[in-house]
Amino acid sequence: MLKPWIEAQARLVEVAAGRAHADLVIRGGVWVNVHTRETIPGMDVAVADGRVAYVGPDAGPSVGPDTQVIEAKGRYMMPGLIDAHMHVESGMLTPAGFAAAVIPHGTTTMFHDPHEIANVLGLEGVRLMRDESLIQPISMFTQMPSCAPSAPGLETTGAPITEGEVAQAMGWDGIIGLGEMMNFPGVAAGDPQMLGEIAATRAAGKTVGGHYASPDLGRPFHAYVAGGAADDHETTSEAQGIARVRQGMGCMMRLGSAWYDVETQITAITEKGLDPRFFILCTDDSHSGTLVHEGHMNRVVRHAIACGCDPLIAIQMATINAASHFGQERELGSITPGRRADVILTSDLRALPIEAVIAQGQLVAEGGRLLVDCPRIDWPERARNSVRLGKELAAEDFEARARGDQARVRVIGVVENQAPTKALEADLPIREGVIEGSGDVCQIALVERHRGTGGVVNGFVSGFGYQGRVAVASTVAHDSHHMIVVGTDRATMAAAANHLGVVGGGVTVFRDGEELATVALPIAGLMSDLPATEVAEAAQAIVKAMQDCGCNLNNAYMQHSLLALVVIPELRISDLGIVDVRSFELVDLIV
Repeated sequence: MLKPWIEAQARLVEVAAGRAHADLVIRGGVWVNVHTRETIPGMDVAVADGRVAYVGPDAGPSVGPDTQVIEAKGRYMMPGLIDAHMHVESGMLTPAGFAAAVIPHGTTTMFHDPHEIANVLGLEGVRLMRDESLIQPISMFTQMPSCAPSAPGLETTGAPITEGEVAQAMGWDGIIGLGEMMNFPGVAAGDPQMLGEIAATRAAGKTVGGHYASPDLGRPFHAYVAGGAADDHETTSEAQGIARVRQGMGCMMRLGSAWYDVETQITAITEKGLDPRFFILCTDDSHSGTLVHEGHMNRVVRHAIACGCDPLIAIQMATINAASHFGQERELGSITPGRRADVILTSDLRALPIEAVIAQGQLVAEGGRLLVDCPRIDWPERARNSVRLGKELAAEDFEARARGDQARVRVIGVVENQAPTKALEADLPIREGVIEGSGDVCQIALVERHRGTGGVVNGFVSGFGYQGRVAVASTVAHDSHHMIVVGTDRATMAAAANHLGVVGGGVTVFRDGEELATVALPIAGLMSDLPATEVAEAAQAIVKAMQDCGCNLNNAYMQHSLLALVVIPELRISDLGIVDVRSFELVDLIV
């Protein structure tokens, strides 16, 4: 069992000196040393109280009758993988379910920002996520969400986060810092609340997560950096990544279910030869299907290697670089004395098969099989009853009305595999006073679901390719997490929306008024407490149903979930209307 270092210190000394027996010894492996970027064969690792006590050529004196011995048999012993920026809710799982899904893939530490549930339940939701994270067999650090709403004045959340609540949370166990500061215009403009949240975090000696989703590298960018953000994961090009690192920020390169931003940035290391220590790998958003079928941080490391990165550098970017960024290098990120004993055994550093996983000195997975329990909390009724529509929706609620025979409207253009959208325009026909979609342009609606107002905002979107009378509805709608409905038929849109009201939230696909597939997410309308394999199976049914309806986008559901994300350019929808994120203002649907 893991003990704080101060309590384990004396025993670590005794075990390292060979005067006491270890709890666990890994024998005969190749030590992957991320401090020196080298591999050293013929080494043993001795563990006591969940921490590394000794790494050297012979741990024999530390082996006693009760010591568990794992034979490495010449395999590599590398540090457990760290996800430096992610959102548990994006996996459609609670922290326990997420941990159970990723442990067999070698993830032993996560820094997660629960701003999804914060937008629904406020500080209570953060506390619940923190509570379940703290009892997992791996290290799950919680970042206090900074922006709920993410863009004040442009959206309404279920519960706002205040500067006072941020300061309060900085004193909680398990809170590692401030979650991504998405209100970058506010920081650059000197907004007192945003600067106050950052100052409270820095005063507590903790790390401020960044989010500068703009290509502008002029004075606003420099003002944002001066405001205190320590990193950014919204970079999508080599130039953007280099700009962050040059200013002392961590460049977090992400490979999630739908975000493929590693390949375009890693050339800063592989081609320009820049120092990699401020470059960090992360996932940001991974849904359950990706976790079950493709992996987690092991997937990101493999991808970085496939993009030409030296395997040892890729491993550094997923271990010690992440730990150092959060000031946890004395606790995590390497197989060295005093650190948490998080170790992966693998026979190949390029293919990276995860053959055994030790977390905090305990064998937690072997051969892809989870060997430990991931405890759950008892989620309260308030968290399970969060979808409030206020009325039964009808086709008429999804009408965008106008005069004349044709209207030129603003259209949200989906960009495959990227978070940004395009601000497009289209000339659409008007029939009996209602604007109709045409060709690839279909309807999008945001349904208010936190306060039961019955409000619906209507707009148009392109890129999904739906055919026939189709609707896809989801209560996962970053960041405010109202309900987003995309469809080609208003009656079908109403049916899909009402169905989610009945099941308490989730994602559903309807065609011709009938349900094709549903993932029920009854916890805050965001998560399920079912096992990841079951959630992944239901999520895969969603993917197939969307494909059957004509959508061939990669991970189209993830694109769907970001259509209300009013902090990433160019055009979005919110409960207050259509938002032009380039200028951060509400604009009319009709041009």
